[in-house]
Amino acid sequence: MWSPAMRMETRLLVWLCAVAALSGNRSPAGVAGRSCADTRQVYSEKGYSTSTAPVTQISGEHLRLCPQDYTCCSSQMEETLSLQSERDFLKAIEDNSQFLLTTFTQRHRRFDEFFRELIDLSEKSMNQMFTKTYGRLFTQNTHVFQELFVELRRYYSGGSVSLTEVFSDFWSGVVERVFSLVNPQYQFGDDYLECVSKHAEQLQPFGDVPHKLRVQVSRAFIAARALSQGLAFGRDIVNTATKLTADSECVRGLMRQWYCPLCRGLPFLRPCHSLCLNVMKGCLANQAELDSEWNNFIDALYLVSEKLEGPFNFELATDSISVKVSEAIMHMQENSVSISNKVFQGCGNPRPAPARNKRSPNESGGNRRPFRTYTPEEKPTTAAGTNLDRLVTELKERLRPMRGFWVSLPHTICNDERMAADVTNEDRCWNGQTRGRYLPDVTGNGLASQINNPEVEVDVARPDVRTKQLIVDLRVMTNKLKHAEHGQDMNFIDSEEGSGSGGGDQGERYSDDWPGYGPYSPPYSKPPRNPVSTPVKPPRGRERSGSKWNRNNSHGRVRSSARQHTFSLVPLLSLQFVVVAAPRWR
Repeated sequence: MWSPAMRMETRLLVWLCAVAALSGNRSPAGVAGRSCADTRQVYSEKGYSTSTAPVTQISGEHLRLCPQDYTCCSSQMEETLSLQSERDFLKAIEDNSQFLLTTFTQRHRRFDEFFRELIDLSEKSMNQMFTKTYGRLFTQNTHVFQELFVELRRYYSGGSVSLTEVFSDFWSGVVERVFSLVNPQYQFGDDYLECVSKHAEQLQPFGDVPHKLRVQVSRAFIAARALSQGLAFGRDIVNTATKLTADSECVRGLMRQWYCPLCRGLPFLRPCHSLCLNVMKGCLANQAELDSEWNNFIDALYLVSEKLEGPFNFELATDSISVKVSEAIMHMQENSVSISNKVFQGCGNPRPAPARNKRSPNESGGNRRPFRTYTPEEKPTTAAGTNLDRLVTELKERLRPMRGFWVSLPHTICNDERMAADVTNEDRCWNGQTRGRYLPDVTGNGLASQINNPEVEVDVARPDVRTKQLIVDLRVMTNKLKHAEHGQDMNFIDSEEGSGSGGGDQGERYSDDWPGYGPYSPPYSKPPRNPVSTPVKPPRGRERSGSKWNRNNSHGRVRSSARQHTFSLVPLLSLQFVVVAAPRWR
């Protein structure tokens, strides 16, 4: 039989055991005396002094960010670790955006070097070809051709250059010199030659080659410049969007998920995956707002790069400039008699040239070989040791995974085992208070969805000013790329008859724009001998009175690169005859 005293003692013992069970089998004295050795070791490994670190757990009333339970962190440690959590966050963003930054930086450099080298090779090819054919006649007039490449480089480099004007000026200079070349028996003054160039559009002395050259080269250069600028822009956007600072609410969430377990004496316990997602979505709410415009930008880059390896092939366009120019000059030589008669009727009869100014065929380059294209073995190769198809293929492979980067960034960070527990480990992770399952739902993407974020308080009514500007910048660049995809330069689209600086003539089939050369190219076919007459576009440029043509037709300086035809040309002179009789160029 138990005495009353024994029964009372037993009841007291049971009551104490129940209290201990309810409190997790921890007594205040036991918890307070638990060792903080693991916490002190991890804290020291991060480079911090343990002089303020408790040896055993102490009461946590002083904590501002972590649960105010018994802790291994002093106030100074909590402050230090909160700053460390911000650095870890920014480092995670930098690491996970490195793929973007590296891709844009390296691809921009490679494309830029490649495009510039192709321009240099194109000019070199023209110099070699024309020097072999015309000798001194070309070298004495080389500035006309040099100026074309100067302007093409200036356009590609971002200059405010109208490609239509560039080619118009180029063909005007060529027609004046070739007209003198095919009429050595006459002497032409500046006024007379200007009359010739003014009405070159009606005469069509070069056939349709100027139009086709302008369209194809313009489209290729517009797309190349837009792609190069787009890649540099992408690099700058990533740099700006990832250079952020975490506000106080974000830092609170970062500290609670990453370092409060350390303060609790559980340094190796990772935050629950859903907890990590809510913290990251709250901290990166403004970056997620970039998603829609970012995806549009990536899509536009992808489409422009496809055009560059297809109908807007920059490699083919630059490689063919010299060939097309030579074909245009030969077309004028073949039709020189008809063209000259039309000019004499409009501009008046020129003065005969003094006999001493005439040159022999040998001196003028008449015995040189005709223009020709390079064989595949002779075609110059780039120093980069690559080609456009390879560059574009590599770029497209890297662009694909960039879509959705900003909204997927929280998942990318939280999928790192160093940052959060595995999604399957829901019961053995840090839930923000202790070890256990995280119960709140994961919030959606973007600023508005964070109104109910349980981990980070976000002011959804105040969008970030910098992010808003980035969205505007993305829209502008995407619009430029979309215009380039259609061969249009948006800087000139309103002033170039809707052609986008001469590159976006709508309604033309891309595959028919460039009768190139090579084993897989369709043969070049000359334009019809008697094209249907179409209205001439409104005159442009300064007027000069005095010539018969000006008085009768009241035309200004009209470029030779347009498509319209007014006079039909019948070739009355063969190329061989003209080359033999070719005099000096003006």
